[in-house]
Amino acid sequence: MWLKMFKESFLFAFGSVAANKLRTFLSLFGITIGILSIISVFTVFDWMEKSIKDSIATLGDNTIYVEKWPWTSDANIKWWDMMKWQPPSVEDYEAVVKRSASAEAVCYTVGSSEAIKYRGNLASDTYIFAATHDFENVRSFEIEKGRYFTLSESASGKPVAILGYEVADKLFGNVQPVGREITINKYKAQVIGVFKKEGKGGMSDNGMDQAVLVPLNFSRQFINFRNPFLNSDIMIRGKEGVSVQQLSDEVIMILRAARRIGPGKENTFSINRASQITSTLEPVFRGINIAGWIIGGFSILVGGFGIANIMFVSVRERTSIIGIQMALGAKRRWILQQFLTESVLLSITGGILGLILVFIGTLFVNYFFTLGMHLTAGNILLAVVISATIGIVAGFAPASSASRMNPVEAIGYSF
Repeated sequence: MWLKMFKESFLFAFGSVAANKLRTFLSLFGITIGILSIISVFTVFDWMEKSIKDSIATLGDNTIYVEKWPWTSDANIKWWDMMKWQPPSVEDYEAVVKRSASAEAVCYTVGSSEAIKYRGNLASDTYIFAATHDFENVRSFEIEKGRYFTLSESASGKPVAILGYEVADKLFGNVQPVGREITINKYKAQVIGVFKKEGKGGMSDNGMDQAVLVPLNFSRQFINFRNPFLNSDIMIRGKEGVSVQQLSDEVIMILRAARRIGPGKENTFSINRASQITSTLEPVFRGINIAGWIIGGFSILVGGFGIANIMFVSVRERTSIIGIQMALGAKRRWILQQFLTESVLLSITGGILGLILVFIGTLFVNYFFTLGMHLTAGNILLAVVISATIGIVAGFAPASSASRMNPVEAIGYSF
């Protein structure tokens, strides 16, 4: 019986909506804009959060980074004191390798911006990662073409390089880069691999896409390892079962001994970890989430008032019909359901149109910027639930007034 009543209410509501196209369009417009606003914000927010978390995941949950500068601010350390600190050195790296019992893999890296050439093509200010062999065991990446360095290539400092996707595209275009020779700051190097495209977003614009990886010992030819402003770090991945805190404590002890830091004195290096970034960004994520609800909430509120007004007009137009229905035995709950169904139908239709616009927007963004932004199932469900809720809330008062009408007065009503 309930299904039959719902079917009749739906058909009646659909007929009313189809018969008043302009009014329907005006009713849908507010909800459509509201859903477009709120779901657009959440779609961008989800993309940002996923990109950043995926990027943080490449750093490793059980990996620490010894660097000169901390990733988050520390009120106990003054920046002018940190300016005097020496960047992590090869000697620091060797001390950790020799003395650490908790480390599974240790990698030393230095970075420098260099010009890279291949024949007439130039990739200026390309970021060069120079790393020891264990880079592959600490940092997550995939090689699309070619291979990684051999142990002998890393140890001997053989002039070989693995190109980021964007660098390879800029220098070689459609030409196969593996096996060809490039010039890094006047030094020749053979391309042995190309990283798989990581895409934009996350902690940097393109991750490894705009970088080049070379063996550390090869980079000694064009990077000054004694430069006090050297961009270097030591990446340390802990053994299975070893906590990040335990690993950090051990490395601090080793480096303090290696740098001869006396008791009671501050460390002259920073221990960074992925969890620092995550904890710092959580308030940002919450703020964006709240902002999304506020921005979309006002639009949804306006759309809800629009539907309520249109439904009051619809009740007045059909007052005599309501009276006839009640005189023929229609229950009050059927009248209530009839108008609520129409209100929810209008609201959900507006929400679906808003979702379609968001989907078109993501296609446009991905086509021109390849960001990998998608409309998630969670946001689709959220839009439908919000639309249905607004339809019920906005339509309840008009539907309730219709269900409480006196049949005799309603039949004689003239609009």
